[in-house]
Amino acid sequence: MATLATTKATPSLLAGVVIIGGTVIGAGMFSLPVVMSGAWFFWSLAALIFTWFCMLHSGLMILEANLNYRIGSSFDTITRDLLGNGWNVINGLSIAFVLYILTYAYISASGSILHHTFAQLSFDVAPRVAGVAFALLVAFIVWLSTRAVSRMTAIVLGAKIITFFLTFGSLLGHVQPATLFNVAEANTVYTPYLLMTLPFCLASFGYHGNVPSLMKFYGKDPRTITRSLIYGTLLALGLYTVWLLATMGNIPRPAFVAIAEKGGNIDVLVQALSNVLNNRSLDLLLVIFSNFAVASTFLGVTLGLFDYLADLFGFNDSANGRFKTALLTFLPPMAGGLLWPNGFLYAIGYAGLAATIWAAIVPALLARASRKRFGSPLFRVWGGTPMIVLILLFGVGNALVHILSSFNLLPVYR
Repeated sequence: MATLATTKATPSLLAGVVIIGGTVIGAGMFSLPVVMSGAWFFWSLAALIFTWFCMLHSGLMILEANLNYRIGSSFDTITRDLLGNGWNVINGLSIAFVLYILTYAYISASGSILHHTFAQLSFDVAPRVAGVAFALLVAFIVWLSTRAVSRMTAIVLGAKIITFFLTFGSLLGHVQPATLFNVAEANTVYTPYLLMTLPFCLASFGYHGNVPSLMKFYGKDPRTITRSLIYGTLLALGLYTVWLLATMGNIPRPAFVAIAEKGGNIDVLVQALSNVLNNRSLDLLLVIFSNFAVASTFLGVTLGLFDYLADLFGFNDSANGRFKTALLTFLPPMAGGLLWPNGFLYAIGYAGLAATIWAAIVPALLARASRKRFGSPLFRVWGGTPMIVLILLFGVGNALVHILSSFNLLPVYR
């Protein structure tokens, strides 16, 4: 089967870039200006670039290990075989927690932004109802096939990029240098607030659940999959940079305190931008972009969770098997969205904590074990042991930051 998968015509590179870019670029980006307001623009940009580098290479380490197994093998199979049952249980719990909590976060985010969207049209739709209805639509698309997700994500990502540049091209024209450089607080020290941004940066580059999905999509083609990861994550880094520039160049730093106090959900940030700009057409574009941003990430994250659960429980790819997997994928986070509709910012933060295990620590250990057992004949991440050590330290450091932050041991911008 592996030989057949590599000899038949593979989908285009664009499809893989779309899946990765669509997964990474999404609702998580709306948390960034809020949690980065303490460190402000330049330090936040440095944190994003460092996180991008580490998260790209940890994803490549998953690919390196995955290529030694049959197509369709996901984290459960690979981790159990290379690292043993203990690590597999820890990794499995962290994957399930992260992907479930991100799915919940995007149900919360979709409910929030759809409620805001309908309010602009003079319709009152409860966030809970909007979020669950949107989740059912995404569930149907994921149930159909990986190709259906790719095609829908391509449409949504294309629309998102168009509305992004229409919106932020205009927003960049409104950037005030005095606001961006925070002239009003000339002697402010930003570095104390830098550490607490890292778990949110990590969560905003989460695509690792899609690496096994890409191998199902392309077969054992490390060159195409590697390029998909590089281009998809670079696209995200570029858009995040423009997003920070557009928000921090228009909203004064002290205003973010009030945004955070209101829960930091998408509709609050969109409303704050609308208040500053006072421009009806920009407001409309921003709302449209927000909807597309939530949709594309929702599709990508739930595809990763779907494929992980199918591998874990041994559900086949038939319509009935995919239906069982879809029920397991969507019912728990939909219940969370009904019970706690405003947990977006908290959920993204906790996802960053758990993601350090399966998006940084475990990939480094998998690459090390894979090289010892197989020699990594198909693909090997550059950098040798120092790169593995860097990714391990990155993961452990992120976990420590989140734990310290949870106990209020890190300075918070208030």
